[in-house]
Amino acid sequence: MKTSLTVLVVTAASALALAAHAADADRLVVAQADTEKPANDSAAFSYKPPLRGAPATRVGGGTRSLGSRTFTVSVLAPNETGLTTRDKPTIYWYVSETLNSPVELTLTTTDPVKDAATPSLEIMLQPPISKGVHALRLADHGITLKPGVEYQWFVAVVTNPAQRSGDIIAGGAIERLAGAGHARDGVWYDTIDQLSQLISANPANPRLRQQRAALLEQVGLREAAAFDRDSIR
Repeated sequence: MKTSLTVLVVTAASALALAAHAADADRLVVAQADTEKPANDSAAFSYKPPLRGAPATRVGGGTRSLGSRTFTVSVLAPNETGLTTRDKPTIYWYVSETLNSPVELTLTTTDPVKDAATPSLEIMLQPPISKGVHALRLADHGITLKPGVEYQWFVAVVTNPAQRSGDIIAGGAIERLAGAGHARDGVWYDTIDQLSQLISANPANPRLRQQRAALLEQVGLREAAAFDRDSIR
């Protein structure tokens, strides 16, 4: 996902246009931040869990072993159930090394199917799977989340298709709200999606990477945050 851009000749007019585009991206991110600008722009976003004492729902993550190699696979989710205001949100996951094993993505719910709209998703990605942050757009798979229903989603590295007990798994939980919100109200998934889309549109903007890294660190996703910070060095 990391993009390298070499500019050989830039006219004065195009330079001004590029600067204006980057400034617009920054304004979109800052508009979601606290009204009082902090001393460190990279910490402009702050995440507060929607409920104190909420049970942990994130599983896996951290450094894992795959043969002679070690790697990190994580879902970009808070420790507790993260919230979204969207019926078809995009969710993100991270892997620290290129994988030569398939990766299975699933989304389920313990609620009755009739109460959960379209709750089930199961797709298999074939290797190689590149290192970095990956997006799963539920809209691409016709998945609609119903408000008030908790869904669990998992990323499984399939080390042996004939022995699935050896899968390396990371997972999180997501719940859709009926109203609008932002990061400090617990609406994690909308915020990480907005930042990630801005990074895709402006890959050379270090401030966006710093902001996403700071947000990831707030929920303990240090390996994924380090990937963003390394991308701007």
